[in-house]
Amino acid sequence: MMIYMERIDPPRRMRRFYRVTVEPTLFGEWALVREWGRIGSSGGQRLERCFSDTTAVAAALATITAAKQRRGYVLRQNEGATGAGL
Repeated sequence: MMIYMERIDPPRRMRRFYRVTVEPTLFGEWALVREWGRIGSSGGQRLERCFSDTTAVAAALATITAAKQRRGYVLRQNEGATGAGL
């Protein structure tokens, strides 16, 4: 599962992206991977944490998405199905 958001503000010359993916680990858990940066660049990446339960992953994903939307990020169409489906 993947969530992709952008924050574009031309007067401030701001063009940022934020991507959160859920990927399986080697130990049967789910990892939450965050990526961010300027649109067109590779940006930064961080493995947030691992979950053993899909409901906990969905709750964490909803929390992160809501926080980014409060900061002005807009949800964009997903760029394809990367990661595992929940």
